[in-house]
Amino acid sequence: MSFREKSAWVMAAVMVLTGLYYGKLALAAPDAPAGATLVPYVVVVVVLSVVVQIVLAVANPKEADAPADERERAIIARAGNWSGIALGAGVISAAIGFTAHGNGTLFFHLVIGALIASQVLEYLFQIVLYRRGV
Repeated sequence: MSFREKSAWVMAAVMVLTGLYYGKLALAAPDAPAGATLVPYVVVVVVLSVVVQIVLAVANPKEADAPADERERAIIARAGNWSGIALGAGVISAAIGFTAHGNGTLFFHLVIGALIASQVLEYLFQIVLYRRGV
């Protein structure tokens, strides 16, 4: 398994766990200002991401420093394209929900949820493409 595939597995797990954390924060205080849920979420994501990437880099120092080859660049680009489409669909769905309900806080949480979901999908798409050998 390549370093980037390992990274995708770990980051997918980080994003799922932190996405659940964000959902818990948002549900616990649905009318709280956006920063009350976003700031703790961002801090946790940054800290966990840095920690897991350091651990991966220490475990595989030569692979961590290697540039992406042609195959890896194509996989990253394709997964990013697909996750961008998912993000767009999520934001459009949130906008439709906003026009129906008019709740700006809910709209904000739905957009952040779409962003988290699209990031998880990007890592999952990368994993699938690495496994398929594309």
